[in-house]
Amino acid sequence: MSSLTLDFQFPPAPRILVRGTNWLGDAVMTTPALLRLREKFPGAHITILTPEKLKDLWKNHPAIDEIISFASGKNLFFIAKKLRKSARGDARPTKFDLALVLPNSPRSAIEVFLAGIPQRIGHARPWRNFFLTQIVAPRADAVKMRKRSIAEIRALVAADVNRRTDRAFTSAATSAHQIHEYLHLAAALGANPEPLPPKLFVTPEEIEAVNKKFGLDKISDLIFGLNPGAEYGPAKRWPVEKFISAAKEIQRQTNCAWILFGGKNDLPITNQIESAICNPQSAVFNLAGKTSLRELMALLKHCRVLLTNDTGPMHVAAALGVRVVAIFGSTSPELTGPIFSSNATILKSDAPCSPCFLRECPIDFRCMNGIGVEKVVEAAVKLLNG
Repeated sequence: MSSLTLDFQFPPAPRILVRGTNWLGDAVMTTPALLRLREKFPGAHITILTPEKLKDLWKNHPAIDEIISFASGKNLFFIAKKLRKSARGDARPTKFDLALVLPNSPRSAIEVFLAGIPQRIGHARPWRNFFLTQIVAPRADAVKMRKRSIAEIRALVAADVNRRTDRAFTSAATSAHQIHEYLHLAAALGANPEPLPPKLFVTPEEIEAVNKKFGLDKISDLIFGLNPGAEYGPAKRWPVEKFISAAKEIQRQTNCAWILFGGKNDLPITNQIESAICNPQSAVFNLAGKTSLRELMALLKHCRVLLTNDTGPMHVAAALGVRVVAIFGSTSPELTGPIFSSNATILKSDAPCSPCFLRECPIDFRCMNGIGVEKVVEAAVKLLNG
């Protein structure tokens, strides 16, 4: 079936279910497609099916009318049954007209199939096409992320005879970016495929609430954010010693306070940074593992600049309009970076083996070690001033 020729007619105000992605950064990158879907169907009732850990991301989002969430570990039949019921909890059918399946997994297609949704649109992938009624062919510009082998990495390093230095990544938005994958699916329903910057929203009331809860109303300093973790693995993490040096120098130049972000697993890192940078002239709020997703979003809005690895909070901050210095090593900003944000500076070394997409570096971590503290400080101060 063609990705742009559908064999059914839309009702005047369709009820659309969007099966959302499972990871925070990916979810943020779907927001342009959702906004284009709302633009195409202003009168539609759009429901998002999302993991429970991400449900609060969609509060107050203009593209979403309703949120249906599911806890980790729930099976296919539980989710399908939930979709067949009204979100209000009674036994009346929801009667979705169609489902737009954003993930590429077989499971996500089977969920909407078992729910009995009559029209089911998703990318063509092995083991799932049978469960879709409209199969969307891959984009011509699509680029698949592929992990490099250790042998390939060593060969690339051996062949690299030129001296490489760190640089600011300033490329324009590329057609390879993951955002286009989701826009391509929305375009199958007639939506505009042109990219938009990812967008998230928090209310002034939420910002004021975290201001009081975490004591930010007691300081008058500029607030910078620092996000030193990365769930995927250590290959995505700039060395903690470099974060400490950069934080100290930025504090010296700007007299800023710091908010340290992260999950509970990041506490050893944030505790180390807090101990190293805390002094009478610099307030430090170590909030790793202490915030909900909505509180994280509201706290990011307090930050004049966020220093971060390639993580979910990086995408959240950029989508909220926060100025971001994003450090890339094993991953590719061309594919998943905040390149649609005018407030983001991306720093990436010229290591010949980058991006390798590995969780751990099998050699000398040259991609991250090659990004100097001075470049990060310069980028952060420049963003602050301009």
